[in-house]
Amino acid sequence: MLEIITHVLLHSLEETAKLLPFLFLTYLLMEFLEHKAAQKTADITARAGVFGPFAGGLLGAVPQCGFSASASNLYAGGIISVGTLIAVFLSTSDEMLPVMLSEKVAFTRILSLLAVKVVSGMLIGFLIDLIFRLAKRSPRKAHNADICTNEHCGCENGIFRSALVHTLQIAGFIFLFSLLVGGIVEIVGEDTLAEFAAKAGIFSTLVCGLVGLIPNCASSVVLTELFLDGVIGTGSVLAGLLSGSGVGLLVLFRVNKNVKENLLVTAVIYAVGVLIGIGFDLLGIVF
Repeated sequence: MLEIITHVLLHSLEETAKLLPFLFLTYLLMEFLEHKAAQKTADITARAGVFGPFAGGLLGAVPQCGFSASASNLYAGGIISVGTLIAVFLSTSDEMLPVMLSEKVAFTRILSLLAVKVVSGMLIGFLIDLIFRLAKRSPRKAHNADICTNEHCGCENGIFRSALVHTLQIAGFIFLFSLLVGGIVEIVGEDTLAEFAAKAGIFSTLVCGLVGLIPNCASSVVLTELFLDGVIGTGSVLAGLLSGSGVGLLVLFRVNKNVKENLLVTAVIYAVGVLIGIGFDLLGIVF
């Protein structure tokens, strides 16, 4: 047993250490983009009008840690529609992108996942807004509210420090996850786990969708790592990543007083994630 623990610990440390430089460089770029473009991104989305879901779906995929939180604030203030908000939530990749880049995943594979999220966000966003309009209800009526858009997770302290903090946080998650998965693999066996994942089917997709709803970067890290390790398939990871919106949902429940609206948004992104995931599995589409 001691030999297994030592092996798993050393392997996890080695794998995490290899990722550190790639994670730091990725987060450094992300912080630079957010400091330079975050407000412009929010402004473009707010001014998009009926084309809000298009702008939200496209800009939501940009690696900015605070944009889903900003979208929640804009929605609570009546600046963007519910369709635009949902488009942002569905397209937000959270930690998927930096983890995959650090793992040197093929660009075509990353682009495929992002494309599904962006297109899904746009289409569902437009559909939601259309339903509201056909029901002769405004998707969201703008008003002059005092909008808080400063969900920067300490980014105001400088991009180097913020990038380092993000790197250490995610590296910690990856290390703990590697320990957990490594221990399970050593005890249970790779063949047994692969067989279980293959037989889980729809249940795996439903569970991954729920994991994605957890308003924490750890959920996207776990889902991405499980996918890259081959434990879950394309349908399951899509269900989790589509329903995941970073801290967006957490901010939405904090700033928007209409709990029914918040629950509706949560139900929609979960249902969309699960249905698309199941669809990919049934069609046999893999990335």
